[in-house]
Amino acid sequence: MNFQKVFQILHEMQVEGVVERYAIGGAVAATFYLEPVATLDVDVFVVFPSHGLLLDPSPVFDWLKARGGVMDGEYIVLEQTPVQILAAGTPLVEEALREAVQTEVEGTPVRVFTAEHLAAIALEVGRAKDKARVLQFIEEGALDGARFESILTCHGLLDAWSTFQHQFLE
Repeated sequence: MNFQKVFQILHEMQVEGVVERYAIGGAVAATFYLEPVATLDVDVFVVFPSHGLLLDPSPVFDWLKARGGVMDGEYIVLEQTPVQILAAGTPLVEEALREAVQTEVEGTPVRVFTAEHLAAIALEVGRAKDKARVLQFIEEGALDGARFESILTCHGLLDAWSTFQHQFLE
């Protein structure tokens, strides 16, 4: 897998106006804040072009295919790396996409969800691996507690947070 080349393609996609913005989420984004973990794909959240109320993902996939991308089920494979292109499906993910931070990987700009948004999304999804990721963020001291709690409050996740704390932190 060549994440740096994938990040370069994604950056070019935004610069050329194919998408308004994008950001890396999921396990790959978490590696910007935590120890690297094994993952099979890169989750990329985008603002798709729209025609009125309809989102049209075809310009994004056409652009990626023209640069060597090959469809494989739910993925587009770029530089031998499976990439899942996703629309922001919840208000929390929409906010994470808007507030993503820009960093660099080997000189290539890349937008990444904040640690606080990644942890909140993991809490919202609630699978075992997501709960483990929230624990990692806490143990690594990667979260700004006030910002994290503000996000949880805004998105109605305080009960989920309370349950999580009871299960794992008390």
